Amino acid sequence: MTVDDPAPRARRRLGVGAVTVVVIAALAVTVAIGILRTTTAPVETITITETDATLAASPPAPAVYVHVSGAVMAPGLYRLDEGARVVDAVSAAGGFTDTADQAAVNLARIVTDGEQLHVPAIGEAPPPAPLSSTGGSATVPGGKVNLNSADLAALDTLPRIGPAMAQRIIDWRDQNGRFTSVDDLLAVPGIGDKMLAALRELVTV
Repeated sequence: MTVDDPAPRARRRLGVGAVTVVVIAALAVTVAIGILRTTTAPVETITITETDATLAASPPAPAVYVHVSGAVMAPGLYRLDEGARVVDAVSAAGGFTDTADQAAVNLARIVTDGEQLHVPAIGEAPPPAPLSSTGGSATVPGGKVNLNSADLAALDTLPRIGPAMAQRIIDWRDQNGRFTSVDDLLAVPGIGDKMLAALRELVTV
């Protein structure tokens, strides 16, 4: 009977164990390399510069500059958003003083760029109407508003005439030519006999 030599079996077990150790070591090295590459890989960063932030912001709203004078707390030049009204200009100037003739100011009127808004004191004579956009006088001796040369701001000073009605008067004038008489106002949409009667002594052609 032949007895197997234990030495070859031991050598075979040793060989299998060595291969297993080598494989495990190789896997460990591979994982370590992968981790090292991940931690050392460059990371892309995005920096928002001031210019980028400025471009992303909404553009500023159009502005108008109004010189507020007279009976207000802080007379001066003020920058307002386009479409602002007299009430906004007075508020920017700190509001009325105790001596302001508030009834003499149309708070609902839309201000125009470059205008001077004067708030009279009680008892002070009202300032003359502003010049028209064509450079002609908006008023004539006697303080009447000239329908053919007055701009929107001048027409807006008339009683019961707001910005919308003033624009209708200007539109009618642009489409039909000069007013030949005060009665031509009846052709402007929205003006009836009662409004004409209220305006007759205040306007001229």
